[in-house]
Amino acid sequence: MDYQTDFLIIGSGIAGLSFALRVAEHGDVALITKKEAMESNTNKAQGGIASVFGEVDSFDLHIQDTLAAGDGICHRDIVEMVVREGPARIEELMRLGVGFNIADLHSDIHTGANLELGREGGHSQNRIVHASDMTGKEVERVLLKRVRNHPRITLYENHIAIDLITYSTRMKRGMMIATHEDSCCGAYVLDRKTRQVKTFSSRITLLATGGAGKVYLYTSNPDIATGDGIAMGYRAGTTVANLEFVQFHPTCLYHPDAKNFLISEAVRGEGAILINAAGEAFMQKYDPQKDLACRDVVARAIDSELKESGDESVFLDISHKDPEMITHRFPNLHRKCLEFGIDMTREPIPVVPAAHYMCGGVVTDNCGRTDINRLYAIGETACTGLHGANRLASNSLLEALVYAETASRQAIQDLEANRTHQDPASPPWDFVGTTDSDERIVVSHNWDEIRRLMWNYVGIVRSDKRLIRAERRIQNIQAEIKEYYWDFKVTANLIELRNIAMVAELIVQSALHRKESRGLHYNIGYPQKNDARWQKDTILRRSFVG
Repeated sequence: MDYQTDFLIIGSGIAGLSFALRVAEHGDVALITKKEAMESNTNKAQGGIASVFGEVDSFDLHIQDTLAAGDGICHRDIVEMVVREGPARIEELMRLGVGFNIADLHSDIHTGANLELGREGGHSQNRIVHASDMTGKEVERVLLKRVRNHPRITLYENHIAIDLITYSTRMKRGMMIATHEDSCCGAYVLDRKTRQVKTFSSRITLLATGGAGKVYLYTSNPDIATGDGIAMGYRAGTTVANLEFVQFHPTCLYHPDAKNFLISEAVRGEGAILINAAGEAFMQKYDPQKDLACRDVVARAIDSELKESGDESVFLDISHKDPEMITHRFPNLHRKCLEFGIDMTREPIPVVPAAHYMCGGVVTDNCGRTDINRLYAIGETACTGLHGANRLASNSLLEALVYAETASRQAIQDLEANRTHQDPASPPWDFVGTTDSDERIVVSHNWDEIRRLMWNYVGIVRSDKRLIRAERRIQNIQAEIKEYYWDFKVTANLIELRNIAMVAELIVQSALHRKESRGLHYNIGYPQKNDARWQKDTILRRSFVG
């Protein structure tokens, strides 16, 4: 089954939806998402969007905070571009109907002058624009409603991309051949309900699949975050970078019945303090900014405290603040904690670190273009140069908004330049020789093993010995998956397993390459930074035959 479209967008978070709305005036759009459209990292984002609005704030301060968090690896030109574009993108969301909190209900919200601004770790000023503690959900709601109502956008839910199609794609048993001068002309997509593989042919393709938190055993991410865009891009021949920089959010709710529930960094921004089981504050031992230090510092501090004490969690305490302020500022968090028997207005919240955000990804330029023609990547899938070795809190949604705008402008130009060009017919998906799987235990076992292996050996604190062990085992798992993949019909679980195995291997390779400790990458064998040798991106590019 073949579908023809001008724009193919893979992913329905803030990046994919924003891009879709911008390009839909210039061509037909097919937007595929592997579950329901609301299932995205964006929908889970609590804190907000970092942008300069306060009277005492400035672009220069936001730029400096971003560079400091990124620990020497940020690309300054990209940081400046994204930061300076922030206010315009926020005001645009407000015009679309996003209900951000404002300080004065009688003000003109379209000016942005009276927005209620929060503060998070690593920020020198209050600059977090938010919709209570459900910012991502509010933005997703508004954008998705407009996408669903747009006559030129077709939304395909429960469709999971398998692989990209390039000019040089030749489906062979176990191998795709491509060149770096290649052009992308679509993707093979599995309809999860019918189990049919569909061919989506497109003039422009966008990877906006989000992050890869499910590579790890413990994560704040939803189940869809399996690194699909990074894996597909790499298999097709894109350059990837900085995958050793996996951000572990310091404060996820620790409770046997809680799954993937994040306690926003904004709680610390409003005065919450991290304490141990004895009720003692400890962050002053690790950083002058104490509880408002950057995420890499706080996550390692908690990891150190837990290893030293043997406790299962530390605690985040905001109970010394006014209860009315807490319930007004964090209505969703307060309600959710109560479901687990925790009243955050009266007692501390048990928290632990968990995998949260991928700072590396598919390498792009300042317009979201990859090194495969007509293939774009934005959002958490991409490595733009903004985040460096550690993402500054609430810069992620900001980056997605800015790049949706710059990428859409360039993509529209590319579309117009290729209007008269006719792509060759894409080869059909090859089912020959495959059967329905009767050994699903292979998928579930390898999935579980990869995630445990990554958590134990490639987590917050690493060593070469652990990394080498992880690399060896993942390579063995990759061989098993490869054999299984080409013998059986594809399923959504198999596609995701194949992707997390690929991303896990790339993370390990990147971590082994960097012989220093910087930002989110901490290796006990190389505890210091080495600017002379390692103040640069870690670049990985697949070698191809032909």
